[in-house]
Amino acid sequence: MSRLDPNVAVHHLAVKESIKPVKQAQLRFCPELEPSIEAELNKLIEFGFIREVQNSTWLANIVPVKKKNVQIRVCVDFGDLNHACPKDDFPFPIHELMIDATTGHDALTFMDGSSRYNQIRMAPEDEELTTFRTPKGVYYYKVMPFGLKNA
Repeated sequence: MSRLDPNVAVHHLAVKESIKPVKQAQLRFCPELEPSIEAELNKLIEFGFIREVQNSTWLANIVPVKKKNVQIRVCVDFGDLNHACPKDDFPFPIHELMIDATTGHDALTFMDGSSRYNQIRMAPEDEELTTFRTPKGVYYYKVMPFGLKNA
């Protein structure tokens, strides 16, 4: 999958230095969910969105969520990491104004087109802050994951 060039943009996490890293306690999952969780993780590995890691100062848990079509989506509980980052003072832009502002231009791009929000890479120094634990192992995101504050 093509991604935005890291020379153009990467996602940085502004973690407050006064906050100590948090390692969430390990959760257990129903044995029936584990094959679905593993299949979802294999997709993320195949696309190059996540990488296995051995040690990390931050550690979050996954939260398997059933979608309407009964499939499992693997979400990560970034609550502690989000708490450690300052609130973004810049609100989301108003979509109608953005679209009106493109009048007369040759191209309009949607970075989130077709649910591909994983197009922006994490800054290399911040990748390991996104570490999460699964029944299959411990991984971190190489691209900006859904659920981070200011993402």
